[in-house]
Amino acid sequence: VGNPIKVSAITALLDKMEQEDKLPDTIVYTLNPTIYYEIATGIRSFRNVSLGAAWWFCDNLSGIKKQIEVYSETAAIGTFYGMLTDSRSFLSYARHDYFRRILCNLLGKWVEEGEYPADMAQLKKIAADICYYNAKNYFEF
Repeated sequence: VGNPIKVSAITALLDKMEQEDKLPDTIVYTLNPTIYYEIATGIRSFRNVSLGAAWWFCDNLSGIKKQIEVYSETAAIGTFYGMLTDSRSFLSYARHDYFRRILCNLLGKWVEEGEYPADMAQLKKIAADICYYNAKNYFEF
């Protein structure tokens, strides 16, 4: 959470890897929410690099909301890979449910505010993709 890494250093590393054709599909996470927006915009220069979910110290109501908002402002929200866990513990399932509730609440808010169409089939697809299918396809499960 302390001093954040300079995003210019991250993008320089990614650029060097891409120039050498050695940049794999990459998901970037941060433990410092103060640089979400900067990281999200910096990595958008690379087609196979994406912003990861709110993680550790950011894995709370305000952290998850902020991360989803930043993602939706800098990329197509339907491409997000959603929540993750570093555990196969049964107890970690509650974190995924918490994430889904926050996501759906934000989607509903955006519909109410006229920022998203009130197309229930489209909203269900976006939520299902974020919560399951995007990660399934990314990791080729």
